[in-house]
Parts: sequence; structure tokens; C-alpha cells
Amino acid sequence: MSSRFEPFLGLSVELTAFSYFDLLGTGLAERYLATLDTVVGSEITDALLAAFTALPPPESEARIHAMRTTILGSELLGDVARALIKLWYSGTWFELSSAWTERFGPRPANTTFVVSPDAYIEGLLWKAIGAHPPGAKGQGFGSWAFPPKIPAPAPGPKPDLTPLPLVFKELDQRHDEISASTDAR
Repeated sequence: MSSRFEPFLGLSVELTAFSYFDLLGTGLAERYLATLDTVVGSEITDALLAAFTALPPPESEARIHAMRTTILGSELLGDVARALIKLWYSGTWFELSSAWTERFGPRPANTTFVVSPDAYIEGLLWKAIGAHPPGAKGQGFGSWAFPPKIPAPAPGPKPDLTPLPLVFKELDQRHDEISASTDAR
């Protein structure tokens, strides 16, 4: 594993709110790092990882603010970080916005694609909703008749994720403002 893997995994943990164990358990972490390199280039991937490693210490208000402004609020890194979140949850790389490509240049591999069949099956979305991916990981005859069972929360202190919806709402508003100002040009 490269020296970039640990920061990538740490960033992914904070962006997805899933544990190292869960992300490693997908078997896709190295492939997703390679996907970032392929789609946006190693320079932008390295900038994203450098911004993450430069954040204030974990579990501090300063870190939450820095994550919002330095990474998610960045014109260069914000769309890439949001695409990484969607990649982990769905197994699909979603094409970066036209505003991003106009600003930072087109990338030949920047198209919407499913990374691999395993990526679909191991998407965090299924774990988050307590379901199984349709067409994969069959549960036996008639299992469709029963509603999904949401797993019980793990024992121990719970992370405070209440700021996350606000972060995404703020980022969506900022993205809309940037897109509007770009379209006006």
C-alpha cells in the first residue's frame, strides 16, 4: 500500500461516516483511490489528500469548519470530494459538473460509470439502509416479503453527525451560487 492510502482511507472515513473496518471490508479502497487518480489525475488527488492531512486534529470544531471550507467548500476539491462520497455509497463515479470541467479542464475519464460489479454490490448505500443490493447477495426464496432490518447501533459513544446535513445544505447552496455566477458569464 502506498503512503497515500492511509490519508485516502482517513478522508473516506470522515466523508462517509463509516469506519475504517467498514471501508476496508468492501475490498474497494485501493480501487477507489486509483479511480480518483484516473479521473481527476494524481495532482488533484494529492491536493485533496494534502488538504485532508493539514486539517486540525480530529474531534474538534475547528476540524469540522476546516473540512467545510478547505475541502468541501473548495472550488477545486469540493466536487471531487462529493463525487468520492457518491462513489463509496453507490459504486458509481458520477461525472463532475460542467462548471468544474470549465474551470479546471476536461478530463477524458470524467464520465459516469460503475467502477466494477463489486462496487455496486459493496456500496455503502445498502448497509446504510439495512438492505441488500437487488440482483446480488440473494437472501433466499421469499425474502422479498419481509422489510429490511436496520442493524442495531454499535455500543459506545455515538459521533455527532447533526452538522453533516447542514454542511451539505450549505455546500449545495454554494454550488448553486457558483454555477449561477458561472452561467452568467
